[in-house]
Amino acid sequence: MVSVSSIVEHPALDSVRDGVKQALTDAGYTEANGLKWQFQTAQGNTAIAAQIARKYVGDKSDVIVAISTPSAQAVVAATKTIPVVYSGVTDPVAAQLVPSWEPSGTNVSGVSDMLVLEKQLELIKQVVPEAKHVGMVYNPGEANSVVVVERLRELLSANDMSLVEATAARTVDVGAAARSLVGKVDVIYTNTDNNVVSAFEALVKVGNDAKIPIIASDTDSVARGAIAALGVNYYDLGLQTGKMVVRILKGEKPGDIASETSDRLELFVNPAAAKKQGVTLDEAFVKSATKIIE
Repeated sequence: MVSVSSIVEHPALDSVRDGVKQALTDAGYTEANGLKWQFQTAQGNTAIAAQIARKYVGDKSDVIVAISTPSAQAVVAATKTIPVVYSGVTDPVAAQLVPSWEPSGTNVSGVSDMLVLEKQLELIKQVVPEAKHVGMVYNPGEANSVVVVERLRELLSANDMSLVEATAARTVDVGAAARSLVGKVDVIYTNTDNNVVSAFEALVKVGNDAKIPIIASDTDSVARGAIAALGVNYYDLGLQTGKMVVRILKGEKPGDIASETSDRLELFVNPAAAKKQGVTLDEAFVKSATKIIE
């Protein structure tokens, strides 16, 4: 039995789940062949994530796949014996899922969606060359976002730029947090914060109304109104995660498998969003995109 838990349903996390299922299918693990598969989402609620984790432990799952940092933290807190494979977690060490990037020696391994922030800064400069003040909306209760904010703050200050933060503890707070940045920032950058991604349209409305360019780190957000994103292909991340699950189902111990990251980054660009947000994109930059959203 493979049990999958996710903190919310949004395109990036759903793609991870679908990739995991495909990797199992490719390896011959299908429901027709006796695979038991269950999926539940916590609808953004960490208390529900903990309930799902306890249910999966009670079900004596063979492997629990936890998509997103809050779901993974809930599952890791619930069992020290059942194999846990996390996915879509930015920093598994900071989130205390594993002691280091080496094989953990515990019941936990997984695949991180950590991005090299230097490359994200290059993207910001390509879209908004004059940018000095970068705005970011994030949930202070999400460990992965806090890590990104701290690193980005250091990186920007080393480049004579500054980070302007706005917190959104709930999905409904995202629009107001974005509005608080108007007049203070030259560009808004979003990481893979689950609250922000879930309420991305609210952020885009502010960007369009105030002519503030929005740059994302998750490529699914580009079709939803970000100008560009240099990000992980989450379906590929799911396939990579699923392959790890297969290794465990075949008898490998999660504690013997090192945590992994994805090395395949894709650039998505949305020229129509650039127009709405008052930016003229360099032609060569647009042509370099993996995918141009029309």
